[in-house]
Amino acid sequence: MVNVGKINRLRIIKEVDFGLYLDGGDSKRGGLGEILLPIRYVPKDYDLGDEIDVFIYFDSEDRVIATTETPYAMVGDFALLKVASITAHGVFFDWGLPKDLLLPFNEQFTRMDEKKSYIVRVFIDLKTGRIAATAKINAYLHDEDHEHLFAAGEKVDLFNAAKTDLGYKMIINNSHWGLLHHHEVAHPLRRGERLTGFIKNIREDSRINLCLYQQPSDKSDKIAEEILSALKATDGFLHITDKSSPAEIKAMFNISKASYKKAIGHLYRQRKIILETGGIRLRNEN
Repeated sequence: MVNVGKINRLRIIKEVDFGLYLDGGDSKRGGLGEILLPIRYVPKDYDLGDEIDVFIYFDSEDRVIATTETPYAMVGDFALLKVASITAHGVFFDWGLPKDLLLPFNEQFTRMDEKKSYIVRVFIDLKTGRIAATAKINAYLHDEDHEHLFAAGEKVDLFNAAKTDLGYKMIINNSHWGLLHHHEVAHPLRRGERLTGFIKNIREDSRINLCLYQQPSDKSDKIAEEILSALKATDGFLHITDKSSPAEIKAMFNISKASYKKAIGHLYRQRKIILETGGIRLRNEN
């Protein structure tokens, strides 16, 4: 079964002057029949019968078509997309393919403007069968983990939807809202950024808190790597010790003094640095 709006692995069944035809399944049994892969996407080396990974969508003439390009978002995904144009039919977004992605006017959450970017979800419009976008993302997301789908420490995919006073509102696995508090983040995150994180805990009200490190030691290892990189960039010596002020440490590494002390203690026990009165020195491995 071919999934429109997704990556599919399809078999090459026919070669023509303008491209390749791929096996989309028997149209009499619910398949899509032969699907064209235009010549500009044909790989250099192939044989009839080979299988290739392609994205399936509809071209400007509403024909089912294949491409080896990958859009910025597929069906079921959330993405930060820029408005390419606004017409009488709706708002069209640039999603990385030749045909822009339509967001019908009735799927707007607020009035949209050209060249601005908005968080949208890609879906299949059941009325038309076409791929479309919606800005009414809350209809597809849960605020609370009532179904007990997540567990503390579980690795999850995150999408940064918005910044708040408390932290970052994250979309978890395209299904739930979660909060990544500011103190869990070493560097500012970009809106629309995708990253991997972990479930920190499920609160009593079933709302989800997130973190970027599964174990405290993971965060210490990350900070230790940054300290080593800074040492290598400064001829092996830094004028910052565990006696330095929190402000000085924050200015250089954007971390707390406690995190810095823990990281350099880790490096010292690994015999990677030498602790001196005026700073820390990279140990000469030779």
